[in-house]
Formats: sequence, structure tokens, C-alpha cells
Amino acid sequence: MKNLREVPTPSPEAYDRARTALHTAMTEPVAAVVRPKRWFSWPRVSVAAVGAAAVAVAVVLGTTGGTVPAGPSVAAPQVVVESPLVKLASDITAAAQPGDSSLVITKKVAPDGSLYVVYTVYTDKGQVFTGDSVRTLAATAGKNDDGARPFDGKVMAAARLAATGDVEKARTAMVTAAGNFLGIGLSPAEADKAWADAQAEVAETFREHGKPVPAPRPRPTGAELENLIGNHLWSNTTYALFVGAANAEVRSGVLKLLATMKDVTVGETSVGGQRALTLTGGPAIQGGGGSQVITVNADNGLPFSSEVVPDKNSADPSKPSMVKYESSRVNLADVVAGKI
Repeated sequence: MKNLREVPTPSPEAYDRARTALHTAMTEPVAAVVRPKRWFSWPRVSVAAVGAAAVAVAVVLGTTGGTVPAGPSVAAPQVVVESPLVKLASDITAAAQPGDSSLVITKKVAPDGSLYVVYTVYTDKGQVFTGDSVRTLAATAGKNDDGARPFDGKVMAAARLAATGDVEKARTAMVTAAGNFLGIGLSPAEADKAWADAQAEVAETFREHGKPVPAPRPRPTGAELENLIGNHLWSNTTYALFVGAANAEVRSGVLKLLATMKDVTVGETSVGGQRALTLTGGPAIQGGGGSQVITVNADNGLPFSSEVVPDKNSADPSKPSMVKYESSRVNLADVVAGKI
């Protein structure tokens, strides 16, 4: 977006809100929509499309209730010690961790059939460097073009807290990583104010873009609110995995948080002869159009893939998609030298 002079640069907060809102609206893996300025070849994307993305968060908030409902606490269900995710998380935490950074290579087929590849390095110091090749990644890291935003630090901190500390507190931190738009833990008066402020912000965003202002919506409650909380927890937790997978502490915390979710089921499979676990986020927390299935190595928790599986019985089923991951520990100095 830096190269598109006619498009105003969104604030970091706008990126954070849009990331969560787009995930809710599209039921797509978060990794596929994070920071488009680095993940897509902008000459192939129209300015109109960029403008649409800029107001996507407002569209979601204005039409579906999006990311701002006030609600109850986010107390964790009791974690069953025998859970395969909890056991795997404990094994990961105890393992040795070489290097100083997590490298994740993401591969996905675009709608036009082309393959796009993204290299993401998350350093143990909290920096994020990306590129579409080893060369561009080395250039980004060499210039210290750190793409980390407050959201990145918050989800990683929440994952680490889950790995080594209070899982319930980590759940709350993860759900609210992009802001407490769900009203978690607020008093009724505070929740009302948060809702009113958010509605006002949505209206102003629509006015700025010359769009009709949608009618205000009542705050979601009950099952709808709980599903939104689950959506935020799943979305933010899996984002931490897709960026920081090779960091043992982050990966361990992610698995512990996913083990607390009643709408996440665990299955067994194999990938290339290796034992694997499937972690399925059900339709209730994916907007109703389908499920997201994340496949991880059963021995070390590293992700193999993330797949969107449409619900054929849904009135508006999701579009199928597949993202594949390769994760490893690296040294930042080697990344800068192009040696990965």
C-alpha cells in the first residue's frame, strides 16, 4: 500500500480490526488476508479492490455486528489433562529450541490459479519480516523493515502466557488482542459506551468513503455472542501459529488455548507418512458457512496445512481453500545473508 499513493495508509489499529473482521466475514484462514501490502503483488490488484478492503471492517461491523458486541467474561472451560493437545503442548515446551527466529513458508493457490508463496520470519525479539522469495526476505530483514504491529506482539504474548502461566488469563488476552470490541469483562455501562463508540466509528468510516451509513444494530447476546468470542479466539490463536509456529513456546501456548475450545475437535491422520492431528474449528465459530481444518504434526505440533471445508447444508457455504506451511528455526543473520 506504500506504493499506492492515492490510497491513504490505514492505521495499525485499522489493520488489526480489519484482520479480525475479514476473517469473520469471509471464513478464510487469517494467514491469507494478513497485511496485503506484503502478501500480494499489488500491480495485479485494482485500486477499487484496495478501497473495498479499507472499508471491509466497517461493512462487517455495520451489517453483521462484527467485532464490537459487548459481552460476558471469557472464562475457559476446564481443560482435560488427557487432551492430546495438552500433552503435545507439554512435550513441545520441554524440547530444545535452536536459532533466534521462526521461519514459516506459506503456499497458496490464488483464485486465478497462480501459486503465491510468502516467507515470514518472526524473531524471538518480536520483529516480523516478510518476502515473496528468499531474496526479498533477505532484503527486508537486511533493511530492518520490521512489519510487526501491536497485534503481533499481543497474540504472541498471549500464546506464551498460555504455555507457561494462566491459560484462562491468556484466553482473555488472546480474544482482546485487537481491542476489546466484544466488551469482555466490562461493566454494563462500559459495555454500552464501547458499543456506542464503535457504532459512531463505523458511521464515520462510511461517511468518509461516501457510503450510506448502515442502521445501528443491537448488541449480540447469548449463543451469537459466544460464537463471536470463539471466532476471535480461534482467529487470533491460529494467526499466532501461522506466524510463529517454529517458536516452541508460542506453539505450545496455541495448542493449550485450542484445547479449551468446545467447538474445536481433534482427529488423527497422516501426512507424507508422518503422524498428524486435525484441529477442526466448527461452523459455529466460522460464520456458519463451513469449517476450518488445521493439520499439525502429531510429534511436534508444527502446522502442515489449513483448509476451509464448505458446509454443503449452509445457505451461504464458504469457498474451499488450502494453505500449506513449512516451519523451521533459523538465525536472523542467516536470513539476512539469504542462507535459509
